[in-house]
Amino acid sequence: MFNLHGKKGLVVGVANNKSIAYGCAKAFNVCGAELAITYLNEKSESYVRPLAELLGSQLILPLDVEIDGQMEAVFEAIDKKWGKLDFVVHSIAFAPRDDLHGRVVDSSKDGFLRAMDISCHSLIRLAKLAEPLMKDGGCLLTMSYHGADEVVENYGIMGPVKAALESASRYLASELGTHGIRVHAISPGPLATRAGSGILHFDELMKDAIERAPLHKLVSTDDIGALSAFLVSDLARSLTGGTIFIDGGYNIVA
Repeated sequence: MFNLHGKKGLVVGVANNKSIAYGCAKAFNVCGAELAITYLNEKSESYVRPLAELLGSQLILPLDVEIDGQMEAVFEAIDKKWGKLDFVVHSIAFAPRDDLHGRVVDSSKDGFLRAMDISCHSLIRLAKLAEPLMKDGGCLLTMSYHGADEVVENYGIMGPVKAALESASRYLASELGTHGIRVHAISPGPLATRAGSGILHFDELMKDAIERAPLHKLVSTDDIGALSAFLVSDLARSLTGGTIFIDGGYNIVA
């Protein structure tokens, strides 16, 4: 697809072979990039490590963004192994079930702050640690959803959280642009991932997307991977600060 030979990338958020992050990692691998891939905990390692090894990942590291020091350890390992970094994919999100399934107005302070920390502020922390390693410029990608821009039934507090994530990506693009570092939020349509299954009536959301989107189909993780490979490539060197929809056109339908 695109020439990523010589580029080094960090992919955060692979949970299994249906993850958006894994779709991205596969595309990067096909294009020749070298990868560092993280897993959440010991339980998830058994799913993630075989996938990372299949892609020839040189670094397979634990990363729970709620554990102090783990993110710093990931970047120390990258610095020691490569001494540089060209791109980062941030594909993690979380909200406590009670807060996610309830009304926004009823969300707890602790639940909202935890969702914001894991889903949004972790991108800012990744960017801060990646900046000194992106000596020749680079690209940061994060994953959003249409519920950041419009009210989507049952999306709950993740709507405001993803809106903050998109805004943060624009501010990061502005602040890091002088160093040649580009930042984008990718906004896929609904697709069957572990994260999506946590949303109430998610099957109905996917059905609605198929019926109403101009292309009348769901996107795949491979579609998102192809877009991500383009965005981190040199072909996209003049693009930054965007929220890029990949949803079959669903976002344009009233």
